[in-house]
Amino acid sequence: MTRQATTDELEAYQRDGALVLRNLIEPHWLEALAGAIERDINNPGPFFHGYDAPDGGRFHGNLRIWQNDPIFKRFCLESVLPALAKQFLDTQKLNLLYDQLFVKEAQTSNRTRWHNDQPYWPIRGRQVLSFWVALDHTTLDSGALEFVPGSHKWERWFQPETFGITPSLGVYERNPDYEDIPDIEANRAAYPIVSWELEPGDVYLFHAMTVHGSPGNARGDRRRRGYAVRYVGDDVIYDDRLGVSKPLLNSTLVNGEALDCEQYPVIEVSS
Repeated sequence: MTRQATTDELEAYQRDGALVLRNLIEPHWLEALAGAIERDINNPGPFFHGYDAPDGGRFHGNLRIWQNDPIFKRFCLESVLPALAKQFLDTQKLNLLYDQLFVKEAQTSNRTRWHNDQPYWPIRGRQVLSFWVALDHTTLDSGALEFVPGSHKWERWFQPETFGITPSLGVYERNPDYEDIPDIEANRAAYPIVSWELEPGDVYLFHAMTVHGSPGNARGDRRRRGYAVRYVGDDVIYDDRLGVSKPLLNSTLVNGEALDCEQYPVIEVSS
């Protein structure tokens, strides 16, 4: 399957740093991903980060799961996403950064706090994006993502903090070059916050510096399964600086090098 990005979509990505791509993922992929998600929930890999919610729900998160499950691997490398990533990044070379799973079961009221992603990652460069695939009907009351459009151009790196109870990911060291993120939730009227409801197969696409967060899943009747895949382009280099996510570090790379290695593979995309 191939899909050409439209001029409006490319302009929205550059201008806002976030948009929605409707009906992007085919039903056979959704079915395959749903099965792979259940396998990961039942037998999570080493980077699992989940917790029980106080109101009876549960959050299940995991990352680098493409390395342990053939369905996730095929989706990251062979689905419609790599070709689209190459278009939006305007890059000659494309690397897979990593994938990540976010499952908020019914009645998991915990918010995902406001943040931008790239301060968590051991990379430098501007050509970095994420696709967030919906597996369920997703609304604000079930945990739809919210974005601050244009925030990818702020050039502000916000201090990483832990999400929930995540002992496998450790504690993020304070980086003196970062700042604490403003209290966006307490001052929502001061920001042009946008969100989109999703159907299964719809996808959020956003820049790694776009500020975003999500409410908890207050629904008692449905889950909120999201699966994110992150890609990088030509200008991205390895940067093992203070405060990044330890599961994303690589012992073979030196700061300033391209990411080309087994952990961050180059993806060949057909023209």
